[in-house]
Formats: sequence, C-alpha cells, structure tokens
Amino acid sequence: MNRILETIVNSLHELLGQAIKQFPSLLSAFVIIFLTRYAVTFSEKIAHETGKRVIRSTSLQLLLGKAVKVGVWTLGILLACVLAFPSVELSHLIGTLGVSSVAIGFAFQDIFKNFLAGIILLLEEPFRIGDEIIIDDYQGVVKHISVRTTQIRTYNGEKVLLPNSTVFTNAVKVFTAYSFRRTDLSVGVDYDTSLPEATKILKATIHDVEGVLQEPFPEIDLVNFGDSSIDFVVRYWTDSTQKQVRYVQTQAIAAIKKAFDIADINIPYPIRTIYHHNIESEQ
Repeated sequence: MNRILETIVNSLHELLGQAIKQFPSLLSAFVIIFLTRYAVTFSEKIAHETGKRVIRSTSLQLLLGKAVKVGVWTLGILLACVLAFPSVELSHLIGTLGVSSVAIGFAFQDIFKNFLAGIILLLEEPFRIGDEIIIDDYQGVVKHISVRTTQIRTYNGEKVLLPNSTVFTNAVKVFTAYSFRRTDLSVGVDYDTSLPEATKILKATIHDVEGVLQEPFPEIDLVNFGDSSIDFVVRYWTDSTQKQVRYVQTQAIAAIKKAFDIADINIPYPIRTIYHHNIESEQ
C-alpha cells in the first residue's frame, strides 16, 4: 500500500515539475494570443485605410480586410503553439494542420462552401454593395457581403441573410447594373379612337413626364387587338433605381390619363355581351 502511495506522490511531483517547467511557455503562448487580438484590430484598420486609398471596389476592400484578419490570427495561433510546445516543430504542426483540415472540411463542408462562394463573389463582383438585386423570392438592396452570407434589405425594410452558396449557384437579376432601365407601360384605347392621334398624344405626354430620359428615346408600339380595346405599349427609360422607376411610372399614368381626358379618348373597361334565350317562347 505504501508503495502505491509513493508511486502516486512521485507521479504528482513529476507532473507538477513538468507544469512548472511549461508554465513560462504557456504564459508566453497566452500573451501571444492576447497580443494577436490587438494586432488583428490594428491590421484591419490599416487594411481598411489602405484599401480605401488604393482599391476602388468596396467588395475587394472587404476581401482585403478579411484576408488580413485570417492571416494575422493564423500566424498568431501558430506562434503560440510553437511557444507552448517547444518540442513540436513548425513543419510538423503545419503538416498536422493539413491532415486535420481534410477531416474538418468534411465536417463543415457547408460552411466552407459558403466561405469559398463568398470569396469568389467578392473577387468577381457580379454585384456591389448598394446594388438592387433579386434572388429567388427576395428583392432589395445589397447592404453587406461577408465570407459567409450576403445581406440585403428588402423594399419592405426587412433584413435577409442569404448563404453565399445560394447566391453563387442561383440566377441573380441586378436592376442597377446599368445607369438606366426600361419600363413597358400598357395602355388601351377604344376601337373608335384615331390611332395616329393617340400615338401622337402618347409621345408628347411621355416626353414631358419628369424623370423620363430622352436618350434612349421613348417608343410607342401598337401590340394587340384586345377584347374591348386596341392596346399600346409605352416604352420609356428612367434611372435604374426602384424608387425612381415607381415614381416615374406613377407620373406617367397620371399624365396619360389627363391627356386622354382632354382629347376625349376613352380607356375602355372590359366588355362582355350576354345573350339570353327564352326557350319557352321558341317552342
């Protein structure tokens, strides 16, 4: 029994001695991790300022900041591991990380998929922060692009976070990719209307609507013989933002209605003719 106790006490003394020997190394490692946190903040600030001066793209500025953050943290953690475990060589540690990364990749494949998609989106810039886009059922303004998600603010004021892998693999419509876009406004007139006169009124009216661009020039097309009307499509161009598109469309509808009222041109309602047969009188 005494021999067992003696063995336990000797083992504890040995572990305590090793802990005391390792304490300076562990303390140094904690100090390195602590300093790395401040180094990351300082490096991100420098990267942000440098990116604003050198890089015009906001997305690439974000990518630079993320790359600096990951790089500084990786360097700090590797240095802390080397100090905490002096017997472990840096080359062995890097090799171990390489093998471990395979297992980690399988366990967190969705996270890494979003991460890689985010990097590609930041590099290729299919859209930028401030662009108005539509993805699946979500439509709004791009507010932020991280390495994991793309954040948009819908026109209803809702915040939507879309995984980058979803954004990368789905069709994205960018409304503000160009400085202006076209609106097609349908207008119907009754069959008694003079079509040349209606065309002339539509051209003059849409030309004077505030916000309608004169280049490209608005177009008036006859497109269909409807059930109760002959249908025009007024095609005009405006600034590409959704707010301006809606505003100009409202002004255009009001102006066309007013011009048609002055010219005594009717915009007809749908008409249905119902025939009623009295079967008894026919017998």
